[in-house]
Amino acid sequence: MNTIYPVKTGTTLGHLIVLVTKRNLNKEEKTFNHITMAKFIFVTGGVTSSLGKGIIAASLAKLLQSRGLRATIQKFDPYINVDPGTLNPYEHGECFVTEDGAETDLDLGHYERFLNIYTSQANNVTTGRIYQTVINKEREGAYLGKTVQVIPHITDEIKRRMLLLGEDDKYDVVITEIGGTVGDIEGLPFIEAVRQLQWELPEEDCLVVHLTLIPYLKAAKELKTKPTQHSVRLLSENGVHPDILVCRTEEPLNDEIKRKIAQFCNVKQEAVIESVDASTIYEVPMMMLREKLDIITLKKMNITSYHEPELNRWKVFLDKLKYPKSKVTIGLIGKYIELQDAYKSILESFIHAGAMNECKVQVVNVHSEFIDDENVAEKLDGLDGLLVAPGFGFRGIEGKITAVKYARERDLPFFGICLGMQMAVIEYGRNILGLAEAHSTEMDPETQHPVINMMEEQKKIKAMGGTMRLGAFPCEIKKGSLAAEIYDSTLISERHRHRYEFNNDYLEQYENAGMIASGLNPETGLVEIIELSTHPFFIGVQYHPELKSTVEAPAPLFVHFIAAAKNYNEKRATARNPVLHSEMI
Repeated sequence: MNTIYPVKTGTTLGHLIVLVTKRNLNKEEKTFNHITMAKFIFVTGGVTSSLGKGIIAASLAKLLQSRGLRATIQKFDPYINVDPGTLNPYEHGECFVTEDGAETDLDLGHYERFLNIYTSQANNVTTGRIYQTVINKEREGAYLGKTVQVIPHITDEIKRRMLLLGEDDKYDVVITEIGGTVGDIEGLPFIEAVRQLQWELPEEDCLVVHLTLIPYLKAAKELKTKPTQHSVRLLSENGVHPDILVCRTEEPLNDEIKRKIAQFCNVKQEAVIESVDASTIYEVPMMMLREKLDIITLKKMNITSYHEPELNRWKVFLDKLKYPKSKVTIGLIGKYIELQDAYKSILESFIHAGAMNECKVQVVNVHSEFIDDENVAEKLDGLDGLLVAPGFGFRGIEGKITAVKYARERDLPFFGICLGMQMAVIEYGRNILGLAEAHSTEMDPETQHPVINMMEEQKKIKAMGGTMRLGAFPCEIKKGSLAAEIYDSTLISERHRHRYEFNNDYLEQYENAGMIASGLNPETGLVEIIELSTHPFFIGVQYHPELKSTVEAPAPLFVHFIAAAKNYNEKRATARNPVLHSEMI
């Protein structure tokens, strides 16, 4: 039996026809409603930025997923850039790359790490992309001579993008995070689009979650609700009424405070959710489970077909994360270390790999710009492993090369990613092959030995945005290599973001000297992986394995790198005190 729900007058959203199919579940002929169109949840933020809308959105999606619902998340950013690909890491943190090659906001990394599913170009939309689409349509004459305005043309395009992921019946729930803070001028078109969707969609198919702050005044020893009241009032003045309030706080909220918030913000008390500061973002789903955020969401959206949450693997991960049996110290050699978000996926990958090894990973940030031959031993002393991070430009390059040499000569576990791999190639060329001027043409276009060179297809490209080698590409791994052991496979796929590559004119020379190209792109011959068979763990990759590491599927390279660091740490401990170590064993 199919039921057609009435659509509010004036809407042009043809897919608002909802088919409800009754099916027999068992001999007792119990029924459930199968909704062929996704339900939509919008997550907004107030009072201040950096409250963690992305983590709340990912946590809610994880809980819904654990109950058997197909959930996805998308991020709408209010800045004018078409994407974050050309942004300096200091501006916006790392640029997260999806399987299909989209350069996106770092929150998409959280979405993938929590849900263990891929995102795509459709999961991240900016004001720049919206305006670009509308202007292109105007130039094509698609608006038939009408005056193009924010309302309805910009907001219609925003709504189209918001609903896009829910059109093909692939997802039951689509969660949309609205970037920025309520009240920001640049975010107003997105808030207006949400207001229109609240009116156009059936009430049970649209939900607004508002994340806000309950500050604690230490002098008064009191939690203050007024900022939240003002934030909700401002959101309401823009026509959007929140259904659920998630309140970030340093101190627990008692029933009296929750009742006050509910009363002044016009929501039910059960819809006031406490979000106390957590020691790790991976605790947040369990905290939201205890606060019944998923239950109130299911209730308000009239979703009746679900099961008890299946979070056993998540709990096992948390146990290993909270109660490690050992500890290693990893040096992260980078040039953007002042902003932790610049290496967000790498740091999260260390957490995943650490839990797999039941080991706490302490990351020591070392600025490559301040490393030289005189101080390298002092700066890198006491490390159990060294990771040379990705990046662009000349600044700090010589420090990275010096750090690679230090790790190679001392059998210190080494892991180079993208630029980090290229620095390992340059260091080996200079100090082992005798190519004193070996370099990358990115830093020295006139070098006599361009062991790292711009990819051929990149040489004619002038525009910077979205033109690098982006997304997932295959890699064939040599049998018997360290990489083959790590991946337990000879064919893998990893994500890329680069313009420069290993210069294959030098490949034979390098392999004869002991640096093996153990991974190659099967179509182009591009060197994807280099390693030293004479070193306990020395491996560099042109791709970015950190982008595919998740809680449930940690990146193999990170897992084995931490295992190598543990082994190095244990050997050092034995060397320092062999008697004590043997007694411990």
